Amino acid sequence: MMMSIEGVVLKLPSFSQLINPNRTPLKFPFNFPKSSSSSYSSATASLSVPAAAPVSLGHSTRPDFEILHQKVNNGSKLVYLDNAATSQKPSAVIDAVNNYYKSYNSNVHRGIHFLSAKATDEYEMARRKVASFVNAPESSEIVFTRNATEAINLVAYSWGLSNLKAGDEIVVTIAEHHSSIVPWQILSEKTGAVLKFVSLTEEEVPDIKMLQDLLSKKTKLVAVHHVSNVLASVLPIKDIAQWAHDVGARILVDACQSVPHMVVDVQDLGVDFLVASSHKMCGPTGVGFLYGKSELLTAMPPFLGGGEMISDVFLDHSTYAEPPSRFEAGTPAIGEAIGLGTAIDYLSEIGMQKIHDYEVELANYLYENLHAIPGVRIYGPAPSETVHRAALCSFNVEGLHPTDIATFLDQQHGVAIRSGHHCAQPLHRYLGINASARASLYFYNTKEDVDDFIRALEDTIAFFTSFK
Repeated sequence: MMMSIEGVVLKLPSFSQLINPNRTPLKFPFNFPKSSSSSYSSATASLSVPAAAPVSLGHSTRPDFEILHQKVNNGSKLVYLDNAATSQKPSAVIDAVNNYYKSYNSNVHRGIHFLSAKATDEYEMARRKVASFVNAPESSEIVFTRNATEAINLVAYSWGLSNLKAGDEIVVTIAEHHSSIVPWQILSEKTGAVLKFVSLTEEEVPDIKMLQDLLSKKTKLVAVHHVSNVLASVLPIKDIAQWAHDVGARILVDACQSVPHMVVDVQDLGVDFLVASSHKMCGPTGVGFLYGKSELLTAMPPFLGGGEMISDVFLDHSTYAEPPSRFEAGTPAIGEAIGLGTAIDYLSEIGMQKIHDYEVELANYLYENLHAIPGVRIYGPAPSETVHRAALCSFNVEGLHPTDIATFLDQQHGVAIRSGHHCAQPLHRYLGINASARASLYFYNTKEDVDDFIRALEDTIAFFTSFK
């Protein structure tokens, strides 16, 4: 990547170079003329060169993401702002998955040969990396699943069917992703349990006071998101977990929009279950994970039956393996789990607090610039000293359909955003809309990306309003 500073062209190093303590220092071939003044030695001179502007996290990590450096559609530079849907993958993750298939592709836990042992070691190492990343006490409390949706369904069918009965209550918010609404609806139909919904405040955040008031001895489960994929709001999970436990309930947290963007510590939060997806945190698609407290997982029956999840199989009955194997029937997504482990290595080298701090800055920049455009309506709370939004904005433009906006941005400007209901139809209905557009950022985005998006959006609005 090239950058011009004070008339000097600098080639910025990749992120991997920046974090390498043994890297060769950057050298610039400055040739300054000798001074004729008698106050300077004719042999040497002490020169003061202005310090270069600090390089943002976005600029320093972009070289690791080859996909971002391309032209799309009409030759426009790609500006990828759909990170809440899925993140891009650094070269290290792609190489790790490729290396698995090239070098030691084999099934896990079943063979004694070299390839199987190597694959098993790497797969289980990935589990330990996930456990460390969210500070789970034991790696056996991490269950690999296809995605966060399957992880939630695992809890609904295995824990839910065993613990809920008619009249029990499940508390959720109207801002939940469909993956944390539909499974509870199915569970309620099967058990007679009742769903209780928390609405929004005037600031368009889930009403925490209402949530607290809904809790009672009838409450058996609280299922909430950590960060909203539409409103960009952040819930006080530690407080909610304590309130749930005070009435004897369990808590499940959808952390798909938090684990990739901030420090998440399951022990500090005090949650019983937590789910996340690899593909939103620089890892491959096809794998996610469930964290569950050991005593809960041990008491839960299997979710799926088949190979790997058994202890012994007889003609008239079977006995089951201990967690997490009990919940990982069949051949798992081995390469994908290994790729997730590498993604965690990559994120950890940067530092999750550093990522979060940078994204708060980006989030405010995005909100302020988008809010300044006439006719734009942003959903969710306004940022302040006490309110930190996630680095995304769901919005509508007066008189324009969000899909028209997203299509024009893509085809005419190479800007990739999302349009639709973002798997949150109940929330959109509550807000009085059918759909919205959404721009969402990650640590490899820059303020220049936001500037490109804002200019493109202004051009899009001008184009459509010219027909009115």
